[in-house]
Amino acid sequence: MDIFYPIQWFANWLTYDVFSLDQTSVLGGAVNFFIYDSIKILLLLLTIIYVFAIIRTYITPEKVKKFLSRKSYFGNIIASVIGIVTPFCSCSAVPLFIGFVEAGVPLGVTFSYLIAAPMINEVAAILLFGLFGWKIALIYVVSGLVIAIVVGIILGKMKLENQVEDYVWKIHAKNKIVEHKKTWSERLHEAYADTKGIVLKVYPWVLVGVALGAFIHGYAPEDLLTQIAGRGIWYAVPLAVIIGVPLYSNAAGVLPIVQSLLEKGLPLGTALAFMMAVTALSLPEMIILRKVLKPKLLILYFGIVTIGIIFTGYLFNFLI
Repeated sequence: MDIFYPIQWFANWLTYDVFSLDQTSVLGGAVNFFIYDSIKILLLLLTIIYVFAIIRTYITPEKVKKFLSRKSYFGNIIASVIGIVTPFCSCSAVPLFIGFVEAGVPLGVTFSYLIAAPMINEVAAILLFGLFGWKIALIYVVSGLVIAIVVGIILGKMKLENQVEDYVWKIHAKNKIVEHKKTWSERLHEAYADTKGIVLKVYPWVLVGVALGAFIHGYAPEDLLTQIAGRGIWYAVPLAVIIGVPLYSNAAGVLPIVQSLLEKGLPLGTALAFMMAVTALSLPEMIILRKVLKPKLLILYFGIVTIGIIFTGYLFNFLI
């Protein structure tokens, strides 16, 4: 039995029995989609974020900085993995990026983190597993990791430290973090507080995404979507990236839209490229990073990431 069957049963009951909508109607299908996905994603968010929040109580910034300062590609790999377990959107990852630079972490390593944090979201990975299966979830994680690691290494090799605004290098930590051993009760309480704050911040985006997804699911003409972004349209992937940039959201919020587009015939690679563009190439992030990076480095960063996302889209459209 599908573990989400009770949710589907409730969505069916509410849509077709309580609301008395026709099961064969477009409106009925859209409402059913919205109810089912809204509840399902909420339960996944609560469970997954709470578990990862407990894990994060064992990780301190000082420990992170020690790992990231190693003089090898190991730092890029570790930074990218850490980015997976930090529930940050592209904008909220910027302050930690500045902290890494100030702490002496190599610039290329900090970029690996900055790319991975919004692009490879642990919530999105689990939701992809629940919605589309483990293969697609693995593709999402591996492709994001490869982009984060490779782009970080490339930027590190280019020796662009002089393209970081001067004031960043002059920042000094005013308060040294004092570590203390937390009790299990403290960890659970901290995880609960983190989960509550994150869910309250993320879930409104989820509802918006589910609503748009439900609309697409019910009303968007399948033939039109197939013509615009079908497998045979060579420019579909870069077009998806261009459309995704101004649609700033987190991965959890954009997933329902991606699900609906896939159901309507959008190729997987194009859908993944759209998701990555929404989460990792946002205009708000660009504005914030401009306060830290000089134009040359800012353009290089967004340019390389864009190329990496487009390549990933084409690759998986070819493979699948």
